[in-house]
Amino acid sequence: MEPFRKPFFVDPLFPFQIIHKTVKLPQFELPDHLHDLYELVYIYQGTGTFFIDKTLYDQKPGDLFIIPGNTIHRSIPDEANPILSTAVFFAPALAGTGTYEDSYSLLQCFDRARKRKSYKLELPDSLRAAIESMLTFIQEENRGRQHHYRAAIRLELGRLLLQVNRHLAEQLTAQSPEQKRGPSWIVETLHEIDAHPERPYSLVSFAEKAAVSEAHFSRAFKQFTGMNVTDYVNAKRIIRAKELLLETDDSVAAVAEKCGFASIPHFHRMFKAFTGSTPTSYRKANQ
Repeated sequence: MEPFRKPFFVDPLFPFQIIHKTVKLPQFELPDHLHDLYELVYIYQGTGTFFIDKTLYDQKPGDLFIIPGNTIHRSIPDEANPILSTAVFFAPALAGTGTYEDSYSLLQCFDRARKRKSYKLELPDSLRAAIESMLTFIQEENRGRQHHYRAAIRLELGRLLLQVNRHLAEQLTAQSPEQKRGPSWIVETLHEIDAHPERPYSLVSFAEKAAVSEAHFSRAFKQFTGMNVTDYVNAKRIIRAKELLLETDDSVAAVAEKCGFASIPHFHRMFKAFTGSTPTSYRKANQ
């Protein structure tokens, strides 16, 4: 039987979701499933079994499960001692497109989990307290939605991943010389779109530049960002359009042209699809 592909209805400009401190009962758990978003699952209480990529793992308090996108998994909590857990879902691009010193990236733990086919971490008490505190902070920001809450969530998620990666570096002796978040051509493509969202991009041109097939480029791009190329470009264009609408006196038509939209009707459709309002209404509401 084919695994179920779990859908997510998240803001394409902020592909993130948290399900905080929920009790997991076996009768309500999904069967074998997968999804494009990356997932972290932290266990507070209870026991059970986690099936991830053909392997069964015991679940107990203090365990952190690191599940890369499109990895088949299923949670099987004990009925007598159900699991209390927090699950965080996000697109890899949310953690940033750059690397740091020594080719470090925030998604190092996911890369390592996939490469080693080992998806469980047993956290020490000191790290458990830190992770629980950070998850609570993320939940409060996501629920309160104060000004710049998305930036706060992104930063705290990065701090959480940094702590996990440091713990792995201390615990695992075998270190690969480079830890990359993805193929260099994906990173270069994201940088190019971020810098110039107005340009007339296409899947064909991206695939040719990367010297890979269109199908492979499309599959890798969606796994990395959670979006297809067209949606990602449009999302970046709308982000730029929102900035121009609030920071300049340009007409809506001029903003549409500067952001790469070929027609005003298309700009209006895309803007409303991503923001829920028209460009004019957005400008009036936020000035």
